[in-house]
Amino acid sequence: MLSDETMERAPLGAVPSASVQKDAPRDASRSLAVHRAAVIGIAVGLLAIVGICCWQYLPGLYAWLIDAEAVHAFVDEHAVLSRLAMVGINMLQIFLAFLPGEPVELASGYAFGFWEGTALCLVASAIGSSIIYAVVRRWGWNVVGLFFDRSHLERFSWLQHTRRVELVMLIVFLIPGTPKDFLTYFASLVGVRFPAMLAIATIGRVPSIITSTIAASAFGSGDYTVAIIAVIVAGLLIVGGTVAYKQVEARCKR
Repeated sequence: MLSDETMERAPLGAVPSASVQKDAPRDASRSLAVHRAAVIGIAVGLLAIVGICCWQYLPGLYAWLIDAEAVHAFVDEHAVLSRLAMVGINMLQIFLAFLPGEPVELASGYAFGFWEGTALCLVASAIGSSIIYAVVRRWGWNVVGLFFDRSHLERFSWLQHTRRVELVMLIVFLIPGTPKDFLTYFASLVGVRFPAMLAIATIGRVPSIITSTIAASAFGSGDYTVAIIAVIVAGLLIVGGTVAYKQVEARCKR
């Protein structure tokens, strides 16, 4: 079957040759790779520019960040803006799924405390996941391919072969340390229903978010014992989750 690109390039009344049909997917893949490189290059360039511009302010910023009272005072003074900024940063991390989410969750717990920090992370997760679902549902691999290679998709191809893909995806989301943000993109590609995806992406992040926000909130309030316990629990969950994930993956491949 001919691709849309091949049909659009063919002259009116002409039948594309077998070589054209064969080269079309290759050309499309090469074009997507070029666009992916451009997107990544622009992102890296912007981050480098921001880093260079902020380099001289880093010592002062670090001194300010380790002063929990100063951070809390700033948050109280800029109540709306600070919360919108945290939600926006969290959403950006979800969009750029190759970036780890734990630092953002820790920052949210540190600045806003356990309850509000957790709530802000869940709100950002719901909004970001909804946008990803809608965009991927509309443009499919043309969008996903800008951030990920086919090998990343094939890594989770086993999920397509299980009859209860939504239940399995929820289990995977609940396991700490799994690539939840990439699975959000993957859910749209395999046709997971939107309500199910939203519930999975929100509920499934709760264990990871809670351990991060508890640790950061306790550290910010000076309760270092609770912070250390939370970090240890998070580490044990990640180790145990890795083992559990391997077992789920192996079982679904059968």
